[in-house]
Amino acid sequence: MGDTLSTPLYIGRFAPSPSGPLHFGSLVAALASYLDARAHHGKWLVRMEDIDPPREQPKAADLILKALDVYGLHWDNSVLFQSDRSEAYDQAINTLLREEKLYPCTCTRKKLAGLDGVYPGYCRSQREIPNQPHSLRLLCSSSIIQFQDRIQGDQSFDLSTLGDFILKRKDGLYAYQLAVCIDDNFQGVTHIVRGVDILDSTPRQLYLQSQLNYPHPVYAHVPVITQNNGNKLSKQNHAPAIPLNNPRPLIIKALTAFGLKPEPDLLMNSVEEILSWGTKNWSMRNMAGKKEILQDSL
Repeated sequence: MGDTLSTPLYIGRFAPSPSGPLHFGSLVAALASYLDARAHHGKWLVRMEDIDPPREQPKAADLILKALDVYGLHWDNSVLFQSDRSEAYDQAINTLLREEKLYPCTCTRKKLAGLDGVYPGYCRSQREIPNQPHSLRLLCSSSIIQFQDRIQGDQSFDLSTLGDFILKRKDGLYAYQLAVCIDDNFQGVTHIVRGVDILDSTPRQLYLQSQLNYPHPVYAHVPVITQNNGNKLSKQNHAPAIPLNNPRPLIIKALTAFGLKPEPDLLMNSVEEILSWGTKNWSMRNMAGKKEILQDSL
C-alpha cells in the first residue's frame, strides 16, 4: 500500500478519552497519527473526548496532555474539548430529527439482552418524543458501506448487521459516534489514523457523515498492541501509564511496532531528533493487513 497521498491538504488528529493516563498502546496510536501528519507536511490536532463523565478520571486530561508534550508530540492549534460542544451536537440532533432520520427508543437493557449489540429495530416506527426516558437512534438503511483503509485494505460492511445506533443516550449524554463526526467536520479533519479495535465504528461514521452532508476523511487503522494472554493493551486491562521521566526508549519501541528499523544509536539522540527520524522514515507498508502486535515481540 502506498504512503503518498494526493491531497494538498492534510489535517490529522488524536482524540483520547480522559478515562486514564496514556499507556503504550495509546502512545502507538498517537505517534502513528502524529508521524503520518508530519510526513505529509500537515497539521496535527488534539481533541479531548470528554463527553462521558462517569468514565472519566480526575486530572486524566491534564496527564494525557503532559505526556504528549514530554514525548515531543506537540499539537497545532488549541486543544478542543468535547464538553464545550453541546450546542453543536444539539443542532445536529435537531436537524436529524426534523429530517426524520432519528427516532426515540425506549427499550431497556433487559429487553436488549443477548442481542450481541445489534439493535433489531423495536422502536423504528416511533416518531413522537415520549415523556419517559429514551435514547435517540439513527435510522440506518440496509446499504453496504465500502471504503479503502490505508493499512487494512478494502473494507465492506452491511449496515443492517450493525443496527440502528444511538446518537444520544437515555441519560442525556451524547454518543461517541455523533460527537466524533461533528468535531472531525468542524476541525476540517481530512485523515484519521487510529487503532484497528474501532474499525467497525468507521462504517457507522461514514454513514452518519453522509446523513449530515459531511465530506469523508481518509482512514488508516493501525494494529493494536496485545499482551501474552491475547488481551489488548488498554485502560480496561490495567495497562500501566507511560513513564514521563525517560520517553526515548518507548518512542523507539513504538517506531519498531510500525515496522521501522531504528538504529541502536538513535536512542542516544534527543526526543526531537528521534521524531525527526521517524517522520523521514515513516511508512505504513510494514503494517499492511496486521490487526495486532505482541508487546513482548518489540
